[in-house]
Amino acid sequence: MATKKFSAFDSGANATSASRIVGYTNSTTNNNQWTPAELAAGLQEHLPESFIIACSDETTVLTTGTKATFRMPYAFTVTAVRASLTTAGTGANLVTVDINESGSTILSTKITIDATETTSTTAATPPVISDAALADDAQMTIDIDQIDSGGVSAGLKVTIIGYQS
Repeated sequence: MATKKFSAFDSGANATSASRIVGYTNSTTNNNQWTPAELAAGLQEHLPESFIIACSDETTVLTTGTKATFRMPYAFTVTAVRASLTTAGTGANLVTVDINESGSTILSTKITIDATETTSTTAATPPVISDAALADDAQMTIDIDQIDSGGVSAGLKVTIIGYQS
């Protein structure tokens, strides 16, 4: 089910019973039917949610350390992470950000923002998620592990993208 695109579902006009409500059609398969539970599971993966966490104010220069602590409101599967700055850093050092669940990182490659840039989406090295399954009520922290060597970066926000699980 997870590989089906939302746009591939039809109106259900060909459903064969009340327990199977939506059909799937592509160039080789017609009228496979999905139960409401199967449909709900598929929709979770195609309707992502995001948490955007402000980790500093807009103008104060960043420092290292834990910048935000919060609890997950429900179990969540992470599909992407990113970070942004209001003021880009300068110098050789990258702004490096970590996301932790109950004290352990969820990233095998941390989020970086390259010098003179304000987003991690264009970073030379993208982040890698090593623990995508966040538990309900898990304590989460956002840590700045490294700041730019120019000491000017400010306005950090971190975005966690995924779906309820």
